Amino acid sequence: MGTPEIAVPALLALAKEGFEIPLVLTNPDRPKGRGRHPQPCPVKATSERLGLPVSHDLADLEEVEADLAVVVAYGQIIPEYLLEKLLFVNLHFSLLPKWRGAAPLERAILNGGERTGICLMALAPTLDTGPIYRQVECEIGADETLEELRGRLAVRAADLLVTALKEGLGEPTPQKGEPTWAKKITTRDRHLDWSLSSVYLNRVVRLGGAWTTFRGKRLLIWKASPFVHSLEHSLEPGEIVWDFSSEKLLVGAGEGTALEVLTLQAEGKSKMDALAWHNGANLDSAEFLGSGDLAHKINQ
Repeated sequence: MGTPEIAVPALLALAKEGFEIPLVLTNPDRPKGRGRHPQPCPVKATSERLGLPVSHDLADLEEVEADLAVVVAYGQIIPEYLLEKLLFVNLHFSLLPKWRGAAPLERAILNGGERTGICLMALAPTLDTGPIYRQVECEIGADETLEELRGRLAVRAADLLVTALKEGLGEPTPQKGEPTWAKKITTRDRHLDWSLSSVYLNRVVRLGGAWTTFRGKRLLIWKASPFVHSLEHSLEPGEIVWDFSSEKLLVGAGEGTALEVLTLQAEGKSKMDALAWHNGANLDSAEFLGSGDLAHKINQ
């Protein structure tokens, strides 16, 4: 059970190891692309390629004969009557009880975490509170993006799951410690507030889809880095400058810092490097990011 790409390695690993998979549950197809035609999620597409039966209806689990159900990033609460019928195990991407909830990896990155992990846990009626069968701890790279981290941990999680099932789950251990909560990431979380430090802003960029505004239009920043060298003059938060000495596109941030922008995307355009964007923007002196009406509206 699962929807995003993070669940695919676990599905492939189970199939490769010969585990019988009587049913794969995913969310319904969603419109994508220019034509907005319904498209299957990666889990469904993979299941169909493997010849596995697929359903979008949780009630179909009532008819399934199985030893257990594996949940990966499903995004829906499993009804208690199903939890009583079948053992559910869940792959959760944090070291529980830290970062229970919808966005554990995102919140770990935003909070400057250097380590995270994977827990194979028993599913409980309340969110991410079940006891833990196994867990592994993993580093978060200093510049690792959310996409990179997810991909790496998804493979580790598949290995953890298969090993546990082959060796036997054993008895789970109750979670210990004070829980923290990983609320879903919103458009506001991805907005670049230039009054904050460049270190924090770079964390936002690493999530993917970080945005600001330029001349009243949305501007996405896909890759950046805190600028660690000294500047000839300090920059105001949001102030844009092309530093000719280092040939870098810099934006002023809070605490006297600056963010080097490496890859960005203007509204209606493709991704481009900083030099290409700078050459096309024809910057005037003292131009700023984040001063458009769109940013103000989102943050009201």
